Amino acid sequence: MSTVKEAVEVEVPLHTAYNQWTQFEEFPNFMEGVEEIRQLDDTHNHWVTKIGGVRREFDTEIVDQLADERITWRTTSGDTRQKGTVRFQRVDDSHTRVELVLDVEPTGVVEKTADMAGVIDRRVKGDMRRFKDYIEHRGGESGAWRGRVKPGPS
Repeated sequence: MSTVKEAVEVEVPLHTAYNQWTQFEEFPNFMEGVEEIRQLDDTHNHWVTKIGGVRREFDTEIVDQLADERITWRTTSGDTRQKGTVRFQRVDDSHTRVELVLDVEPTGVVEKTADMAGVIDRRVKGDMRRFKDYIEHRGGESGAWRGRVKPGPS
């Protein structure tokens, strides 16, 4: 498994950055290669990606979510294996640090080659920069989900 870490400081208040990240169906607006995300319920999403000409579909489950602090997820089905956490930290009243830690297990020749060449790392870094641009230019979040998801037994 490869681990990618990236952080950006966004020029919006903590609650704005967090609220926007909970709008999973908006991810294609700033995540390269993400074609669609359908939110199935409060904790499950269906993803459609196309990266390097390879189309993948998979489902994720949010396993821990605390408003204005963190969101942790893992894949539950499909041909993509990943887990990750995004954390939100108040810098001041109008700035927030957003840190993403993503563990990805490349499947297939294209993904393994892309991982070895650093493509996954560069893509995540680009996605985080695009999130920064997206939220700062919006001027506010497009919605919010402030519920609590508590981790269950492993």
